[in-house]
Amino acid sequence: MTQSTPTKIVRRGRIFPEIQWSPEEKARRKAEEEEFHRRCRAIFERVRPKLIEERYGWYIAIEPDSGNYFIDPDKEIAHKKARQEHPNAIHCMFCLNETGATGRI
Repeated sequence: MTQSTPTKIVRRGRIFPEIQWSPEEKARRKAEEEEFHRRCRAIFERVRPKLIEERYGWYIAIEPDSGNYFIDPDKEIAHKKARQEHPNAIHCMFCLNETGATGRI
């Protein structure tokens, strides 16, 4: 009696093949993302010196259109504060440290 091995199904392609972005659309989206992050970083660099002394290691959520920022020692609470004040806006998260990085490598 021989045993048959299960056939492995190889799936190729996209999850949503109907969504195909052109190279121009990809470039436009990337440029918008970089501009958004640049605006967030500018606000972060402006407020960091005065906040870092008292709240080193805390998290800051920045909403660049209004210039508002929300700080808390807990990353999720800072995020919730930003979403509560600006429910339909996107915001950036930074850590109040020398680099602004929020995670570990």
